Amino acid sequence: MGWLIAQFAFTAVVVLLAGVFLTRYADVLGEKTGLGRTLAGMILLASATSLPELVVDVTAVRLERPNPDLALGDLLGSCLMNLLILAVLDMLHRSRARVFSPAAAAHAISATMSIVLICICLIALQLQTQFEILHLGPGSLAILVCYLLGLRLVYHDQRMAAQQLPPEGAVPGAERMSWLVAVGGFSTAAAVILFAAPHLAHLADELADRTGLGGTFVGTTLVALTTSLPEMVTTLAALRAGATDLAVGNILGSNSFNMFIVPIVDFAFDGPLFAAVAPQHGLTAACVILITAVAMLSLLNRAEKRWWFIEPDAALIIVLVLAAIGMLYAVRPA
Repeated sequence: MGWLIAQFAFTAVVVLLAGVFLTRYADVLGEKTGLGRTLAGMILLASATSLPELVVDVTAVRLERPNPDLALGDLLGSCLMNLLILAVLDMLHRSRARVFSPAAAAHAISATMSIVLICICLIALQLQTQFEILHLGPGSLAILVCYLLGLRLVYHDQRMAAQQLPPEGAVPGAERMSWLVAVGGFSTAAAVILFAAPHLAHLADELADRTGLGGTFVGTTLVALTTSLPEMVTTLAALRAGATDLAVGNILGSNSFNMFIVPIVDFAFDGPLFAAVAPQHGLTAACVILITAVAMLSLLNRAEKRWWFIEPDAALIIVLVLAAIGMLYAVRPA
């Protein structure tokens, strides 16, 4: 058991470091292509930070003994962990500014988008229909259609938010880095994730069996936390740069993109995904909806004052996420 945990921890660190370099090179490529950090975040950074989830979850449903609970648990759990990461970083980031403030209210559309997609996921979990359309269950197909339709709204939302920010400074080190180095670094980091993430899925599957915790809980907690670490890196960098809008947008955009991965995983799975998973995922989905709604209320809240060094909105989100994890542990399959 100790060797298994050590392997999981080592592989998780490899995925984390690769994710850090991936986001770094994505930022440099955004500077060199003239896309800017906002559009680069939507195109390169979104795919970069979500690549661990995509590879781990597709691998999980393509195992010799498929583990769809691990895959869906990772996607929903990653949404939980993203919100937890944003709240914790806000608590630790010493600044008079609040992350959850009217300055980031433009991202309410992104938050609403993620709520809509997760609501569809929750409904699909309750229906658990067996039929498929184009190798996709109706729930996955509805998520795909709604994501594509809402992408234009989110795109304009991000552009409006970017217009409220100060002009972007140059990415440190971008001028000294050649195109070849930037593209090579991005490709190498992506290749490392493509190699290490499937191994992480195998280890997580074995860990779920050996510990008796089950794929649902392990996917929602350990795997989700690991695959959410690239989001933590980019969010911390945005907060340090004073770009609170980009920090909030990164988290909410990643949560929506996580739901976009659901149809991809469903397509890779042999059968309807939502009909093959445990009902406990409905609890995770409901908790993500609740906590995202609390975050959205905080975005629209006009209060700008912290209590001492604590932002009450962030503290409430941390408490809610920890309570959700506790409930998931309590209802895990015996």
